[in-house]
Amino acid sequence: MVNMSNGDKHNKEALEKLYKRQTFGIKPGLEVIEALLKKLGNPERSFGCIHVAGTNGKGSVCAMLDSVLRSAGGNVGLYTSPHLVSFNERICVGGKPVGDSELAVLIDRIEQVSAEVAAELKREPTFFECGTAMAFDYFRTKGVNLAVVEVGMGGRLDATNVITPMVSVVTRVSLEHMMYLGKDVESIAFEKAGIIKPGRSVVCGATDEKALDVISRVAKERNSPIYSAAENAAIRVVSRQLSGQKVNVETVNASYGTIKLPLTGGHQVENLATVITTLEVLADVVKTNIGLDRIKAGIEETRWSGRFQVLSTDPPVILDGAHNPGAAVVLADTFRSHLRGKPVGLITGMCGDKDVQGFVKPFGSMVKRMWVVPVNSERNMAAGQIVSAGRGLGWLVAESTLREAIVEATKWAAAAGGAVCIAGSLFLAGEVLAMREDLT
Repeated sequence: MVNMSNGDKHNKEALEKLYKRQTFGIKPGLEVIEALLKKLGNPERSFGCIHVAGTNGKGSVCAMLDSVLRSAGGNVGLYTSPHLVSFNERICVGGKPVGDSELAVLIDRIEQVSAEVAAELKREPTFFECGTAMAFDYFRTKGVNLAVVEVGMGGRLDATNVITPMVSVVTRVSLEHMMYLGKDVESIAFEKAGIIKPGRSVVCGATDEKALDVISRVAKERNSPIYSAAENAAIRVVSRQLSGQKVNVETVNASYGTIKLPLTGGHQVENLATVITTLEVLADVVKTNIGLDRIKAGIEETRWSGRFQVLSTDPPVILDGAHNPGAAVVLADTFRSHLRGKPVGLITGMCGDKDVQGFVKPFGSMVKRMWVVPVNSERNMAAGQIVSAGRGLGWLVAESTLREAIVEATKWAAAAGGAVCIAGSLFLAGEVLAMREDLT
């Protein structure tokens, strides 16, 4: 029997208290987060920041920016969501997640402040609002001078949208969270563009023309200079492997030569263009030269779990957090380019608010078998719905537990000369990574 110390027990109880706030759901709006931060002494005003929104790619962009800025010597904070294995991953300083005891202190403080805000505004702060306030509080405590902040959902009414960034970034926009953000790309782009602040520069990654028109209009209305990553940066793939790719980077302002990008897929080339453009704009804003060597080193040192992560090479087993149609298109294209001709076994589970038909369709005939597994979330999609979508494409489909599915799919891929793809939910990706930790 393992005895838990008083400190460990308190840390666990604090985290359980925070997780109970998930029952309050999603509440778009800034009134509550502003009240929380005011009571904490407005920690969000203590550091500069880069604010990143978008449907797909924003996490990878944040990871690359964080790595480069740390390589350049900055005391950098990183706030992302959701986490894969532990909550601590969401709040990092200097590339390291917040410690358990530090997190418990942050939770104790936010719970006290939340009680006051709830009494005054007659509404309990949500899980994400509290997490965001805690991140900013921690960044101030650790003396962060620059933070990279990822939007949780949308942008305009997201809890992170209380910051005034040095640069705003909007990555590729497509349909997602339509219940909250709108029924078409234009509406969703408007929500994403809500992070653009008057007079502050915005970088726009490669995206739908309709989305770009909306983002450009908002930037013009707010007198915010807008920079197109696609127009600024020309990137040529020199070579590619499952573990990453070598690319040659040229921009309007500089020649970077060859860079080893440890993230796989054409979409990561797009994301790199967004990162390079953002760094050049930031350097102009703060009148500081980051240095080509530091940019190259930071890119090459980037680590971002659950994004075309190679768990095995023989047979290939790939883990990816793709969970919407746009991400599925990118993932399927990456399989076609890197694992050309191999039959694929898809292990998937999804949340109930996702478009399962739109998710499976891009894989088409490359998938021969599918294993449907439950996702550890109250939003888990019924297996029958996923099974029906797979069978509609002519796939051989079975329901399974995650552990059994991985074993069976790996054996099948080894015998068929195929590959395994595990995708459909970031919750699922987290379960796989946690399972790997248990086995090591």
